Amino acid sequence: MKPNSFKNNSGLMSREVSLEILTSVLEKEIPLDSAITNSKTITKLSTRDRSFSRLLVTTVLRRLGQIDAAIDESLRRKLTKNQSVVRNSMRLGIAQLVFLRTAPHAAINSSVQLVKNNRRSGMAGLVNAVLHKINIDGSLALQKSSEAEQLNTPCWLQKSWEKAYGTIITKAIMSSHLDEPPLDFTIAQHKTAKEWAKRLNGILLDTGSVRRYSGGLVKELDGYDEGAWWVQDTAASIPAKLFGNLKGQTAIDLCAAPGGKTAQLAAAGAKVVAVDISEDRLELLKDNLDRLNLNATIINSDVLDLGSNRLYDCILLDAPCTATGTIRRHPDINWLKKRNDLKSAMNTQSDLIRAAISMLAPGGRLIYSVCSLQPEEGPAQIEKIINDFKGIMRLPVTKDEIAGIKNQDPSILNTKGDIQTLPCHFNEIGGVDGFFISRLVKL
Repeated sequence: MKPNSFKNNSGLMSREVSLEILTSVLEKEIPLDSAITNSKTITKLSTRDRSFSRLLVTTVLRRLGQIDAAIDESLRRKLTKNQSVVRNSMRLGIAQLVFLRTAPHAAINSSVQLVKNNRRSGMAGLVNAVLHKINIDGSLALQKSSEAEQLNTPCWLQKSWEKAYGTIITKAIMSSHLDEPPLDFTIAQHKTAKEWAKRLNGILLDTGSVRRYSGGLVKELDGYDEGAWWVQDTAASIPAKLFGNLKGQTAIDLCAAPGGKTAQLAAAGAKVVAVDISEDRLELLKDNLDRLNLNATIINSDVLDLGSNRLYDCILLDAPCTATGTIRRHPDINWLKKRNDLKSAMNTQSDLIRAAISMLAPGGRLIYSVCSLQPEEGPAQIEKIINDFKGIMRLPVTKDEIAGIKNQDPSILNTKGDIQTLPCHFNEIGGVDGFFISRLVKL
């Protein structure tokens, strides 16, 4: 195919967008969701091409270790940092050839054209040769599926999980990150969950969430415009449920945006105060609540600046964290998060917990959660708080409170009454995000 014939070609355009987004993530270290939101070209794509572009980028990020090993074993000379366009074009081509089963001519020709379109015409022959070689002969890095988990996981994360959970569970966690996860929905009117499971072509989980396996853009799914549901992993829906009956009570959601848990509290009948430091993210929260026809008092503030003038009986703190429990949904985390980010997150969490405790009324309950697999952000934080505050104790979660999720794996609830979900839990039906959740009470 001649280069000029790619002009106005939607297939090439979707790959151009994929290259732009992949470069933003890996070269500029912009989170994937932000890179997609910031892209001015993705909106020019059709619904189908937008879905393909996102799938292509996430596939590269899920399999980045394998893909890069395959590139390196195919080259006599390493590519320089200035040749990132060449490497990223190869990455996109390999992802299509090996993991998405795209027709070889489309995968190879489009990658070659990407290089030419980005002023790297001199490298087009190399890209063509490498991709043809991998298509015909394969690659050791891509063939050794038994090593896929290790290749696609940073060493520091693997070692930390092995220390916390053991080798077998760590392997299961890493394996779960290689597959595209299903989409979970929390239904605004839980009594209609069965109906919405049918309308969304999904299944109703024991947790009450609806799970959909087929794709599609969220805003175009049935029920979006009428506010019948919101997207929320079933594990993420657990913390707000641990307050029990909230009807008529006031609950404050700290670090609330983008608002999934705020929506849960409001839908449960609570008078909700939603606090977040980010004005932009609070706008997203407000938009979500408006769509769902739910209300909350919204405060744009650093939690540390709120003070303790008002005390609350119900406080939910879903604290900022490394988010390593959500790698299956956000594979960019594998490559953007560093060991130093853990220490920074721990310090922030410690400050936020202490601020939350200062706002907690006697007899009040604080639900602390993080979407992390790192013990330093979960159990270690709780033990430190209990040791430092004599009037704070753990209020253990019971198996009856989480029967729907505990039935899938008894290890989700530990002996101290805390919850730790892992991506390999629910594995037979698509897994869950990793969350640590603990419930505290002030005496």
